[in-house]
Amino acid sequence: MEDIINKPKHYTQGKIEVLDFIEDQKLDFISGNIIKYVCRCKYKGNELDDLKKAKFYIERLIRAVESR
Repeated sequence: MEDIINKPKHYTQGKIEVLDFIEDQKLDFISGNIIKYVCRCKYKGNELDDLKKAKFYIERLIRAVESR
């Protein structure tokens, strides 16, 4: 039976979980969300919605870097 809280199928594609990669790389919240949405988009049901979410976070990160 699928554990939809801790290990939904879209969390466990490939050899490592996306969250483990994000933590290993010490990514901030915005960068982590970009990685998360791009890596999981094909497995959650609506690829385009997740790509648009990633785009939202990319644009936010760009604005933050530009304002430094």
